[in-house]
Amino acid sequence: MTIKVNKNLFYLLFFLFVMGLTMYTMLKGNDITAILLAISSMKIGYLFLAMLVALLFVILEAVIIWYLMRSLGEPNSILRCAAYSFIGYFYSAITPTAVGGQPMQLYYMRKDGNSLSKSSVILIILALFSKLVLALIGIALLVFCYAPLVYYLKNYMFLFYLGLALNIISVAVLLAAMFIPGIVRQITRSIDGFLTRIHILKFSPERQQKIENFIEGYHSAVNFLMLNKKKVLVVFILTFLQRNCLYVLTYFVYRGFSMSGTSMVTIVLLQAAIYVAVEMMPLPGAQGITELMYYAVFQGVFTNALLTPSLLVTRGLDFYFLVMISLVVVIAKPLLYQKNAISLKRVKNT
Repeated sequence: MTIKVNKNLFYLLFFLFVMGLTMYTMLKGNDITAILLAISSMKIGYLFLAMLVALLFVILEAVIIWYLMRSLGEPNSILRCAAYSFIGYFYSAITPTAVGGQPMQLYYMRKDGNSLSKSSVILIILALFSKLVLALIGIALLVFCYAPLVYYLKNYMFLFYLGLALNIISVAVLLAAMFIPGIVRQITRSIDGFLTRIHILKFSPERQQKIENFIEGYHSAVNFLMLNKKKVLVVFILTFLQRNCLYVLTYFVYRGFSMSGTSMVTIVLLQAAIYVAVEMMPLPGAQGITELMYYAVFQGVFTNALLTPSLLVTRGLDFYFLVMISLVVVIAKPLLYQKNAISLKRVKNT
């Protein structure tokens, strides 16, 4: 437990370091007073819409989790699913390549009494459709918007190609994990065998039986979903809507600064291109590279005076605002467990 806490603390400190460095780079050489005045002049209605779609990004993931859990016979309240979503967002934000989100979601799902195999399937489906939608958007941009993509991304096109390739590889790996049973069994047994050999775990027939039960439950859940293609279609549509929340947010920021002339479709596609390029970058929240790409891509959309203010508002809402809310949930969730444990103890003592 101590190792886990220390690891999370390291990730948090690294996140704060990268955030501080990014903020310093963005604000260096800029007139802070002018930036604050520009931000304060934003139209409240559009600012509210931008905040709303930022929250909707996390809430739609909660709806997907809730929907899949009900489909697999693990009913949970929408509030509990929202907690899983915010927890996943926080740990994804502070860990490189967003590797920490799903393990923490799985931890809390199990702690709430949900099936390990079904919870694993739900999280793999979330990851699969998230990567699949992003990969399809990236491919569509290449096929239908190649010329404007090259025009706006300029020297960052190589990052777009790299990000798209990594997303496609991720989709292939996740599909293999879902549909080739031997891969899951081999990986699980290899991990158990390795931990046994280095004496972190003791040999246990009971644990190995649990692993087999997990694999059977895992594939039963996958088969159930494949026999319910309408449910899979619903998840795909919800994921597509979720993904586009953050792309639309930039358009609301654009309109909030009383700007016009660039269509909503153009701004949404440009923001989508940035996400395709940076999502797999090995930095917490893809901080730094996201801001650099924003400057390059949107310098032809926003005026010079509004480029930095628009970046601060966009990143403030689509990332840091959600991180702060998620942090509150991460702190509150264990406290809720403690409160429930105390209540149960009192009931037993009466």
